[in-house]
Amino acid sequence: MRVLGLESSCDETACAIVESAQQAVESAQHNGAPVITDDSTGLRVLADVISSQIQTHARFGGVVPEIASRHHLINLIPVLDEAFATSGLGLESIDAIAVTKGPGLIGALLVALQAGKAIAFVRDIPLIGVHHLEGHLLATFLRNPEAPSPVPPFPHLGLLVSGGHTSLILVEGFGRYRTLGATRDDAAGEAFDKVGKMLGLGYPAGPAIDRLAQDGDPTSVTLPRPMLGPKGGLDFSFSGLKTAMADHLKRNGPPADPQALASLCASFQTAVVEQLVRKTLLALQQRRVGALVLSGGVACNRGLRAALAAMCLERGLSFYVAPPRWCTDNAAMIACAGYHRLRAGERSDLTLNASATLPL
Repeated sequence: MRVLGLESSCDETACAIVESAQQAVESAQHNGAPVITDDSTGLRVLADVISSQIQTHARFGGVVPEIASRHHLINLIPVLDEAFATSGLGLESIDAIAVTKGPGLIGALLVALQAGKAIAFVRDIPLIGVHHLEGHLLATFLRNPEAPSPVPPFPHLGLLVSGGHTSLILVEGFGRYRTLGATRDDAAGEAFDKVGKMLGLGYPAGPAIDRLAQDGDPTSVTLPRPMLGPKGGLDFSFSGLKTAMADHLKRNGPPADPQALASLCASFQTAVVEQLVRKTLLALQQRRVGALVLSGGVACNRGLRAALAAMCLERGLSFYVAPPRWCTDNAAMIACAGYHRLRAGERSDLTLNASATLPL
């Protein structure tokens, strides 16, 4: 089965084509290439195109929904054309359509959703609406030809960290998810961007803070590590940490030199990472699962990746994280999630609509 994935939930217009292991075998046999019969490396990605609007929204310090929607309208057809050109396939080779149905910016979501419905109608092929967060959770099931690795076992714990979400999710199987804890206020990625704005680092600030933190002293500034709820609670909170950073800057002013800025970034990042690691370890111990999957845009953060990898290594746990390209918003993860729902017999009809808020 070949699935065309479409994603436009925020400020990336994305299109991807993935195929099942059996389709990959048939393609390889036809082309005389070595046959891959082991599907433990996940779905094969034939095309993965992303058009980002970061530069467009940077001047505003964040995503402007109406501008994002208009750019999706402009970018979608060129992105589709590039995906088909990259894969060497035509629309007649696609067996099903997977498209993000939510959550996200409603106007942005509708662009890819309407396009997906139109293609499914014209081709008379199955359509499936995909939850954006499910896509993130399943990104490690995509085959990375540059670094092939086994896919995570079930059950496993998913730590999903992005600009809009910070959650601990027990993944019992494809389509079977149980949220164990979530942020009560700001998401971790949102805290990175807001603190970065205070520091004048532009938008998005997460990568800049991560880069600067590599050369800083994480003990230079004392910042809070909020642990909400009764003992054993798995919720997160980052608003107090953001306020503490604002208070520090109000008292001391902006960092006077590059080293002071690097150390302040390192102190902030360490406070975020420590809370994420401590809560994740607690969830792993409570649920007694032996595998952890890190996903979402903040999964690109080197400090977080290293801390979680070290924690898992120390305790004999398996750790999985997708390549950075598949951690941020992309259509390959949507096609992957859609493939597994289609394989389970699920279908959406042409009344499918977008939803800005959508429980997993």
